[in-house]
Amino acid sequence: MAGHSKWSNIKHKKGKEDARRAKVFTKIGREITVAAREGGPDPEFNPALTSAIDKAKASNMPNDNIERAIKRGTGELGGKDFEELAYEGYGPGGIAVYISCLTDNRNRTAPEVRHAFDKGNGNLGQDGSVSYLFERKGLIGIEKTDDIDEETLMMQAIEYGAEDFNVEEEGFEIITEVSQFNSVKEGLEGESYKFAICELTYIPNTLISLTDEEDIKNMENLIEGLEELDDVQDVYTNWDM
Repeated sequence: MAGHSKWSNIKHKKGKEDARRAKVFTKIGREITVAAREGGPDPEFNPALTSAIDKAKASNMPNDNIERAIKRGTGELGGKDFEELAYEGYGPGGIAVYISCLTDNRNRTAPEVRHAFDKGNGNLGQDGSVSYLFERKGLIGIEKTDDIDEETLMMQAIEYGAEDFNVEEEGFEIITEVSQFNSVKEGLEGESYKFAICELTYIPNTLISLTDEEDIKNMENLIEGLEELDDVQDVYTNWDM
């Protein structure tokens, strides 16, 4: 399985999230609500909810906000009914782009996503045009420190059910099946590891590089334009950054 841009962008993305905290809280709240609605309110048996709560905590979202979002999902509190949508397309240089959305108005979302593709010199595609290039996986990232032994961590991750273990420049990347995500997460937490990334994500099977400066600029603009949209939760690409 190929690597991806999540690790290389994590610090930059967190900086942007801090600057847009209110919007981030809104998006994560929606994700928690839908995860609780679809899989129940107990994170132990709901990997999607576990992933969403971890995102909330990493962004310093207050516990009260998390609890309210869960209750909206279970129907204890009222709120808008959000629908899960996915859009697919291509960016400059043939980069595959997969967008995960939560919306209460699909008639608003589609034109906004199409406009972002147009501005980034990309093309919105049909359902299935790029989704086959990605796999749904659990991702745990742990930053390198002097007290972490690579071989010990790898053996522990495998013991708890990890599917793959990669060593990156800044840290260790642990890939899991969705069904094993909670098991690996809880096991490594029990070993006192701290996570820089801990989420369900889409990982590309292959990566494509860009060398043209204009393509790189347009690709950055496309990703940023999509991430700015209120209805867009996550943007996944197979761009080798």
